Amino acid sequence: MSNVEQWRLELSLRGKNGIAFLSAGAVIWTVITVLHFLPLSLFQQNTGVLFTTGIMFPLSLVFSALYQADWKLEGHPLAALGLYLNLAQLMYFPLLFWAFSEAPEQVVLFLAVITSAHFYPYGWFYNSRAYYVMAPAGAVGVMLVYAASGGADWTIPAVMVVLLMVLLLWNRQLYQRRRKSVSRETTG
Repeated sequence: MSNVEQWRLELSLRGKNGIAFLSAGAVIWTVITVLHFLPLSLFQQNTGVLFTTGIMFPLSLVFSALYQADWKLEGHPLAALGLYLNLAQLMYFPLLFWAFSEAPEQVVLFLAVITSAHFYPYGWFYNSRAYYVMAPAGAVGVMLVYAASGGADWTIPAVMVVLLMVLLLWNRQLYQRRRKSVSRETTG
């Protein structure tokens, strides 16, 4: 196993394939779904959506503590890459802000596509096929659901909750398999 492959295995095991962040995302998208069932104006819903995304990091820290996942990955040679991959999605937020003012009925769609697509590089980071599959499936899937539903408000966030739960469970299963494999190798 090369150094890079070993580093990726360590990222997968220490960071538990990012399941703390996926859990936080599932909670956030659940809240966004609920917002669309409340008697709020579109402006109020969109404002709530934007504010709700602000709890992502603190909520991820809570889930990291619950799962005992190392979100900082201090001392790891690829730790900074994880931060850069996460920050990269912020470069797309001007599109979201444009939608907020010019196409408010599509804010959630823009956020869903940005969120889904940003998972793709984590396929390499954690060596996880789940991210490679679910990132494009989510980005394309929410577009198809949006078109099929005629833009129904609650459908996109609900699809995102399902996407995140599938991604979470798939990555959790992968983490558990890797942990058992490494445990067998070190004891056997």
